[in-house]
This record gives sequence, structure tokens and C-alpha cells, in this order.
Amino acid sequence: MREAYRRTRKDGAVGVDGETGAEFAVDLEANLRGLRDRALSGRYRAPPVRRVLIPKGDGKKTRPIGITTFEDKVLQRAVVMALEPVYEEEFTDFSYGFRRGRSAHDALRDLQHQLWKMGGGVVLELDIQSFFDQIDRGLLQQILRQRVTDGVLLRLIGKWLHAGVMEDGRLSQPESGTPQGGVISPLLANIYLHEVFDGWWIREVLPRLGGEAHAFRYADDIVIVFANERDARRVMEVLPKRFGRFGLTLHPEKTRLVPFQRPRTPLGAKMEAKPGSFDFLGFTQYWTRSRKGHEAEDGTKPSGQGVVDRPCAARHTHRPVVEQAKTLGKKAARALRLLRGHGELPCLGAVLPRGEAHLARAVCRRSQRGRSVGRDFGLLEAESAPRPLWFTRSASVSESPDAEEPDAGI
Repeated sequence: MREAYRRTRKDGAVGVDGETGAEFAVDLEANLRGLRDRALSGRYRAPPVRRVLIPKGDGKKTRPIGITTFEDKVLQRAVVMALEPVYEEEFTDFSYGFRRGRSAHDALRDLQHQLWKMGGGVVLELDIQSFFDQIDRGLLQQILRQRVTDGVLLRLIGKWLHAGVMEDGRLSQPESGTPQGGVISPLLANIYLHEVFDGWWIREVLPRLGGEAHAFRYADDIVIVFANERDARRVMEVLPKRFGRFGLTLHPEKTRLVPFQRPRTPLGAKMEAKPGSFDFLGFTQYWTRSRKGHEAEDGTKPSGQGVVDRPCAARHTHRPVVEQAKTLGKKAARALRLLRGHGELPCLGAVLPRGEAHLARAVCRRSQRGRSVGRDFGLLEAESAPRPLWFTRSASVSESPDAEEPDAGI
């Protein structure tokens, strides 16, 4: 329980009880002991999950996120720590989501390497409609009982699945699904999809294919690369039936086959018009010319402009300008770390200028002098906006003491 508390984020949003991490830590040992005793004896009651909506993709759509209470986060973390070693022995190498030592960057890198190695192929994109809301709780608990025999763990998971959702002061009891945002939800999703897809793919599908094929899964985002188009069409025909057995539905329009063969054009000739492309984990895979222009290679760029524009979203304009600068700088640093591994240079170069333009507009709105605040804006930018050291455009711009470590995660 102490280790679970240490791994739990202390400054996250509060749940329905309003208790913060600092308040829980006032009498830490007693709170952890009481939480453990209630869990073991069966007296623990899972509180409802507070649901909020956050922007999705380009900000035009929203995604529901469940926020649990702080002590619930600690207990869920303890259960995850107990179950992870059990299921890590079963999880496949092509499953990357929410696992220690694996990340979205690993999935994108391995996908790109395999595409280059195979020279492309036929790509099958899978899109599961409202996956976290459609998980069959009864089937999930049956799957858990195949490996987990501890009654305490099974009872706690059952309570979390049936805890209910609190939204705008109203309590509802969904009949299926797990709340997105819960500490244990990613692990339950991996366990469910391992039974639905991963194990089935290895046991039943791969031995029946006539050519090479590789699957890549990050949570509910799945792409499969086939060397043989006939294999791809056969798998696409049976996938809806397979997922339907577990209460899941594939999106009829977003689940599609994409021809992704490497363009065969002679040196110096113009590349074939509009070669196939597909999206995975927020990035578009496409064929492009190498830097020397001699051959086609697999390129990666952010899907749309969501990653570039998100740091500049106008959600903090009510705060003091100095705080806006710090917030924009931190968001830009996170976006740059994401783009540096898989983004193109034009995308990298667009993040900070857009953030600076947003900050300049905020300064102008706060001043009666209108646009005559250039010198003040420059000083504010230099003092308040953190920047990764590798992306400084001028030696005169210094790092803020509030900035993240320059090499952390880069």
C-alpha cells in the first residue's frame, strides 16, 4: 500500500469526495492501514466515478474521462501492482499500451521498421466503437477468473465495475464498460483485448495465413500489415464476428483496408500520385522520397494539426499573463518531445511560434496600448516560457527555473 501511494499522482483532479492527496497524507499510515483493512474484510465501498469531458483530437469532439477519489486511486494502484506480473507472462510482444517498458513511440518505431522491411503491403485499420463503454463486464470477470483466484481482488474489481458514474450531480449505473481514467481500466482493457484479439490472432489466424503478417496494438488502437491482400480480406471478413462474440462493434467506415505498397518509380521520376496512407496513434504513415530523393521511404507526420495546435488552446486566458506563459511553455515542451521522435521538421518549427502568437494576443488584450507591447512581450517570453535546450532559436532566451528537465523523456 505504501508503494501504491508513492506511485499515485498527488496533484491530480479530485473525485466525488473532494479529498486531495495532501489531505490524505496528513495521517498517511492510519489512512493506508484503514484502506487495506476495509479492502481485505469486504467493507470497502467503491465510490462513484466523477465524469468530465475533455477535448478529443482537434478539439471539436470530447471524450468522457472518469475521475476516482484519491484513496480509490491508491487501492486500484495496489491491485494493478498485484495483477501486472501475472498477466505480463501472457501479453504478446505486439501489445504496447500501458505496459512498463513500452510506449506509443515503441509501437510507431516498430511499425515503421516493419513497413520498411516488408516494402509495405496491405494495412488493415481497426476501429472499435466506444470500446471502454462496450466492454461486457460479465465476460471480463470470467476472463479474470481464468488466472486470478484471489477472492479479494475479484471482489474489488467487481465493485469498481459497478460503482456508477456521477455527472452534473446525477448518479447513473451503466450496464457495461469501464470508466476511462481509472487506474485499473487500462490493465482491464489489455486483459480483455488479449482474449478477444491477441491470443486469437496467434492461435487461430497466423497459422492459416498464406503470407507474412504483423499486428500492432496500443490499447484499442490496432493495425495489421499483410504481405498478401487475399489474407487481409479473409481476416477482415471474420473480424466483426470475432469482436461481436465479446460485445464489441467495429466501426463500419473507419475499419478499412489500405493499399500501402512502396511506390516503384525510377530514379529522378516523379512519385506516383497519392500513394496510400493511414493513421495510427495520432500519426499518419505515408510514402515519401528520401532526403536525397533516390528512393521511396516510409514517412511519419502528425495527423492533422492537433498535436501542433493543442498547446495553444485558449483555456487559460482568464489567468495572469505570466502564468499563461508558463503553462504554454510546458505544453509546448511536451508537444516537442512527442514530435521529435516521429514528427517532421515543419511541425516541430510550428509549435513554439504558434504558442508565442497566442501569448502575444493575450498580452495585447490585457493592455490599453494594443500592439505596442513588443518589448514587454519579449521579456515576458524569455523569463516565463520554458523551452527544451535542443530547440532554442536564440542564445538570449534562457531556461526558466520552472521548466522541465531538458533531457527528460527526450
